[in-house]
Amino acid sequence: MSDFLKQRLMTLATKKRTKIVLPEAGMDLRTLKAAALLKKEDFCDVMLVGDTKKINALAKANNVDIAGQEIVDPATDDRLLAIVTEYQQRRAKENLTDEQAAKVISNPLYYAAMLVSRGDADGMTAGAYNTTGNVLRASIKCIGTEKGIKTVSSFFLMTLPEGSEYGEHGTLVFADCGVNPDPTDVQLADICISTADTAAGLLGMEARVAMLSFSTKGSAKHESVDKVTSALAMVKERRPDIFIDGELQADAALVKKVGEFKAPGSPVAGKANILIFPNLDAGNISYKLTQRLANAEALGPILQGLAKSINDLSRGCSVEDIASVTVVTAAKANLLEGLK
Repeated sequence: MSDFLKQRLMTLATKKRTKIVLPEAGMDLRTLKAAALLKKEDFCDVMLVGDTKKINALAKANNVDIAGQEIVDPATDDRLLAIVTEYQQRRAKENLTDEQAAKVISNPLYYAAMLVSRGDADGMTAGAYNTTGNVLRASIKCIGTEKGIKTVSSFFLMTLPEGSEYGEHGTLVFADCGVNPDPTDVQLADICISTADTAAGLLGMEARVAMLSFSTKGSAKHESVDKVTSALAMVKERRPDIFIDGELQADAALVKKVGEFKAPGSPVAGKANILIFPNLDAGNISYKLTQRLANAEALGPILQGLAKSINDLSRGCSVEDIASVTVVTAAKANLLEGLK
């Protein structure tokens, strides 16, 4: 993580003391080690959710110091009955019996999400053990989406090597690279708005959003281009305050001379700091190519569009990755509270 990005995220994360839930400590050693690291860094409070015996046994077997860490065991927590009832109410359409709801809530991932939903914690970091799909399902069922946004999506903070001329202090935002395989124009508009707001808040920057395509300003005709231009019109109508343009090819979005030639007068071309991809193929491939070929650091996927601060992890993540994403979780929690 670059010095600029680390300082910015830590500043936002410590605006107000937060409590972040880690629901995988009983089944993933990296998460347990990250909890110990986060305790030393002391920028937020950490709550471990899971089987107390398993968590303590894993810590003891691997000499991980979790003394003083708050552990919440769904099986013995005095909030269990209330949380089961609240979950039934949230999922009323499913007509869950007490037994069915209790079985779902016994999963630490769901219990942790409900703790965030009811305000007992400010955010959750998960995904070292669980798949992205599992994290998303628990978050959507227990927490739901942000007001005015129906589409949950994700982005990566891509930090380029020192001296790069692209992005904001060498950091570009790529979305959506982890959730929506083939978003509709409506979903693409949601992704644009969520990314502009979240990324601008996290980085303290003016969002300049480029909606990417293989076409620039009508240079090619295709239904995928039509989807991008339709989404652009929706964003401009819903949020005229956002600096956004499309459809733009990647070089037109990033390179000043190319942008001036291909899209003269554009408020974004040649100086974009947020890149919106038309589908998951393009987004996922692009972030991995940028990471490997440009030696960029990829932080994410950072989830957005949820009513609370939840972040996913790659199952190949390191201890340091979990700690870094938890910094983002704490920062997002404060951002959702209106702190900037």
